[in-house]
Amino acid sequence: MTTIERDGDGFAVDATLLAEALGLTPAQVKERMRDGRITSRCEAGVDEDSGRWRLTFHHGSKACRFIVDDSGRLLTRASFPVRPRAAVQDKDEDR
Repeated sequence: MTTIERDGDGFAVDATLLAEALGLTPAQVKERMRDGRITSRCEAGVDEDSGRWRLTFHHGSKACRFIVDDSGRLLTRASFPVRPRAAVQDKDEDR
């Protein structure tokens, strides 16, 4: 698979596609997805965007976004810099 495919309620994105967008190797993508260094968000379009989905991936100071239709056909893609996300602190540490 070198594309995006519908997978139940979500989508399966090929590691090669993510690697190209984030400047990593496919092996690094798989490892960093497993350990949580790459995070993702899947959002359904509403109103005039109904039937489209926005898939966003964050890794360090980089992000990539894929807009796909219901079947997973890639409509647009973009990579861009972002502020690195701060690590989530345990609430007990704030006390």
